[in-house]
Amino acid sequence: MGVLLMGKSGSGKTSMRSIIFANYIARDTRRLGATIDVEHSHVRFLGNLVLNLWDCGGQEVFMENYISSQRDQIFRNVEVLIYVFDVESRDMERDMHYFQSVLESIGQHSPKAKIFCLVHKMDLIPDGQRGQLMLEREADLKRRATTPMAMTVFGTSIWDETLYKAWSAIVHSLIPNVRMLESHLGVFCAEAGADEVILFERTTFLVISHATSHAQTDPHRFEKVSNIIKQFKLSCSKSQAQFQTMEICTPTFSAFIQGFTPNTYAMVVHSDRDIQPGIMIININRARPSFENIERESATAN
Repeated sequence: MGVLLMGKSGSGKTSMRSIIFANYIARDTRRLGATIDVEHSHVRFLGNLVLNLWDCGGQEVFMENYISSQRDQIFRNVEVLIYVFDVESRDMERDMHYFQSVLESIGQHSPKAKIFCLVHKMDLIPDGQRGQLMLEREADLKRRATTPMAMTVFGTSIWDETLYKAWSAIVHSLIPNVRMLESHLGVFCAEAGADEVILFERTTFLVISHATSHAQTDPHRFEKVSNIIKQFKLSCSKSQAQFQTMEICTPTFSAFIQGFTPNTYAMVVHSDRDIQPGIMIININRARPSFENIERESATAN
């Protein structure tokens, strides 16, 4: 699956890719150098889903080459374009010029590609200004778009859960059997009497899918869990320990996280404090075979 990662040099493309797929922590990305021309990598996701990721250097000489002499090579067979903007860019008009040129090239060579725009380094903006700024940036991006392709816009930072929210949405759009997963998760959630069941990819801990039976108050809860567990897994690996399960108990809910299929973890959330962890484990074990079958069928299809 062709994924094209573009944006001005220094916007943070390689840092976010390294955090999501290469187990970097945010502070370690400072030692990463600038991307020269195109870094081409095959990222395995969900065991059998391979993302053909093109991380394109954002220096002007490279951007000009992509749009002119390398146009046919760079923009053909793209399924997802991820365009990253530095929220504090001092030359937004030039950024927009390249963005519009890239959209034109995508529209010509890969008209069915999904477009994701990440307004990055949002941690540099005061909390009270972020919402209005994002509304203005999203409206501006969609107004300047030169093609009718659907566009999704996120504000992101490597220092919080917003990065996981954006990349979970990106990867979710690439999973071929996601509707089947959602259907099975709904059945699992109902039969387990759970408030919520969330499915995470094993390596990246990005959210793949979820089912909810009760209204939830925190719209960012999935990404917060992804961020926390990913950091905890990295801490475990540094101690030469393996993360397997986790139980979380609060006055209002309990949650149990456990390896589910060869490529996923499941998190089951209950507000009924009378339900014991052993029951959660039994429910997870009962549901596991059907989800393993989905994985095998998906692997065969791909």
